[in-house]
Amino acid sequence: MANTLVFLTESAGHESGGINPYAVGAIALGILLLLLLAVISFGGGREHS
Repeated sequence: MANTLVFLTESAGHESGGINPYAVGAIALGILLLLLLAVISFGGGREHS
């Protein structure tokens, strides 16, 4: 009986219902690309000193 309870708690602990890691990476990449485009567009009309 105890072995069954340990098995059930271990199998339930491995399941995670969190956010998909690929979605987090895609969101982070999108934010970084938007920031890169903002920096490029902000500095696009300036002369080099």
